[in-house]
Amino acid sequence: MTQNPTPEEAQQPFIQVIPLGGMGEIGKNITAYRYGDEILLVDGGLAFPDTTQPGIDLIIPRMDYLLQNAGLIKGWFLTHGHEDHIGGLPYLMARLPKIPVYGGALTLGLVREKFKEFGIKDSDTDFREVEDGDVLNIGEAFKLEVFCMTHSIPDNHGYVLQTPAGQIVHTGDFKLDEQPGDGKLSDLARLKRAGDEGVLLLLSDSTNAERPGRTPSETEIAQNLEDVIRGCRGRVFLTTFASQVLRLQNILNIAHKLGRRVVIEGRSMLKYTQVAQELGFMEAPEPFLTSDQVAGLQDSQVLFLCTGSQGQPMSVLSRLAFGNHAKIALKRGDSVILSSNPIPGNEEAVNLVINHLYEIGTDVYYPPTYRVHASGHGSRDELAEVLNLVRPKYFLPWHGEPRHQINHARLAQSLAQPPQRTLIARNGDIVHLSQGEFKVTETVPAGAVYVDGLGVGDIGDDILMDRNAMSQDGLMVLTAVLHPTPHVEIVSRGFARSNPALDAEIQRVALEAVTEGFRQKRRLEDIRDDMYGQVRRFVRKATGRNPVLIPLVVD
Repeated sequence: MTQNPTPEEAQQPFIQVIPLGGMGEIGKNITAYRYGDEILLVDGGLAFPDTTQPGIDLIIPRMDYLLQNAGLIKGWFLTHGHEDHIGGLPYLMARLPKIPVYGGALTLGLVREKFKEFGIKDSDTDFREVEDGDVLNIGEAFKLEVFCMTHSIPDNHGYVLQTPAGQIVHTGDFKLDEQPGDGKLSDLARLKRAGDEGVLLLLSDSTNAERPGRTPSETEIAQNLEDVIRGCRGRVFLTTFASQVLRLQNILNIAHKLGRRVVIEGRSMLKYTQVAQELGFMEAPEPFLTSDQVAGLQDSQVLFLCTGSQGQPMSVLSRLAFGNHAKIALKRGDSVILSSNPIPGNEEAVNLVINHLYEIGTDVYYPPTYRVHASGHGSRDELAEVLNLVRPKYFLPWHGEPRHQINHARLAQSLAQPPQRTLIARNGDIVHLSQGEFKVTETVPAGAVYVDGLGVGDIGDDILMDRNAMSQDGLMVLTAVLHPTPHVEIVSRGFARSNPALDAEIQRVALEAVTEGFRQKRRLEDIRDDMYGQVRRFVRKATGRNPVLIPLVVD
């Protein structure tokens, strides 16, 4: 999209900030900055489906704008290695030319591992590793300085972006943990220096904008986990996000201290621990064991680290809870610790797993009854601290649903030195940013692309509506055969138990429509539509249900 500034605007450099994901939602984060004919991209994440999206594996951002402007993209910066920031890259980059991709060592290590799964070769990529304090010149318009922000994964970065329009600060995901697991504090001095220099725009993490106070430190959570594990007499099964590398390190240290050997169970858990160890971000005090190697150990000497914190059906914890694991069976006296909170939309799945764990007779520990998890995102006091340090002219609350963004905006306005203007942006908005203007001028296509098996983008909202309708009211297939004499066959699934009287009435209504259309020599398409409409009205009136109807007419 070519920029056509007015004569007045031409006197004042401006930049476009274009969120393509991560605004008004938590997940699939990606932002484009555009100045003239140069584009800088930040992050490329995915989101996970909720209960209204049956059969969907992953959700990635729409990339129409990127494909239309692929030749203008000068670089791609990755803030950290969480799936909602890097998980979409294999799908996105496969359709774009080779672009320099900048990120920390752990971030790029996880991306490389992901690319291997997709068969993307190193020769097809241009990865460039960065460290805290590095300054990157990307194209002619962008100078990006990397700085450390604490989060639930190491190698997490915010950045200061120098542009012809002014200075932009992006916090990335963060919490101001004063006792982080790796000892690396958020670089508040860099934030203050940016504020002293003058910040045109701040983009800041809004995830916990509704939560008062400060988010607990990982050090506090580690102590709570140690207290719980010390009190467990049998085997311990602990699940958390596989990407919580700092917490995993604390758990390894606790297990070693308490005389428990660690077994890693679950593909993503194995991947994260392997990459983190190879790159020096994690150190196991003792070699990991396999489930086959613990047979000679007492139950009190074993700790299983496993996937399944979100109740995923095929995860290790779910298979254990439902008795479907090939090698391990839970028993009375085992302890299960969920060091996580359900992501919105996953509550039902997690509760189902917990209930089954109780039925088995295991002891189950999970928040909020046990304080064994803390968010990786800052709460209101931390968000206010960042705003007070940066003192931006304009503010764009980012990384959150509308309620998070709006509460973050209200927090900013309550401060002694509030921003001159705050925008609540949505995915696809083109935010015009200059010293004198901060507004949405137009939009570009944005939204969700569904990944279903090997299909990317071939499932749309219409198909999801059908899937949801089938899950609620079932499916009915009507097959009308016109020769030698018209007759109708009905097959239904998930609609109702066999009801000969109802089936006969549905067949009668369908046959009347077909016979009348056949008598009038109507087109097959018209006969099909008549049968569909009349049966649909009858079924709705007779049963109050709306099954998915599939009408077929065979001549």
